[in-house]
Amino acid sequence: MDAFGEFYVRYREVLLGHLVQRLRSPELAADVMAEAFARALLVVKDDGAELPRAPAGWLFTVAMNLVRDSARSSRVEMTARARLGLERLVLDDDDIERILEIAAAHDLARDVREHISELEWEALSARVVEERAYTAIAEQLQCSQAVVRKRVSRARSQLRAAFGGPDA
Repeated sequence: MDAFGEFYVRYREVLLGHLVQRLRSPELAADVMAEAFARALLVVKDDGAELPRAPAGWLFTVAMNLVRDSARSSRVEMTARARLGLERLVLDDDDIERILEIAAAHDLARDVREHISELEWEALSARVVEERAYTAIAEQLQCSQAVVRKRVSRARSQLRAAFGGPDA
C-alpha cells in the first residue's frame, strides 16, 4: 500500500465518524469525506505542491470548509472528484448502516476528551470547533486570554502526542 493509501485507511473512519456527528446525515458525511480525500489526493499527485506539515489537521480543515461551503450552497462540491474522474457517490441502505456503525465507533470528540482535561476541552472546543475568539472564550470561562491560550496549546500538544503529528 502506498503512503496515501495508508493515510486514507488511518483517517477515513475517524473523519467519517466526525462528519456524521457534525452533519447528522450519513449521505452528506460520505460525500464530504470523499471530496476531502479527493482534494488530498490531488495535492499528493501535484509534483509542484507543498505537502501539508500536519496532513491529518489539513484534511479535517478541508472537510470542515466543505461542510461550511455545502451549508451555504445546499450541495457538496465535487470538483476534486471530477478532476480525478471519480463517479458520483451512490449509497444503499447497507452503506448507510455501515456509516452509522463507524460514526458510533469513532466519536472524535469522545476520543479527544479521553486525553485532555475538562478545562482544556472547554477551551479547545470553543476555539477549534466553534471557532470563537480568545476574548470571547476568556469571558465565558471567566479567566484571562493567556490562560485560554495556554489551555488550547496544552490540549493540542497532548493530542499530538496521543494521536501523532508534528513534534509528537
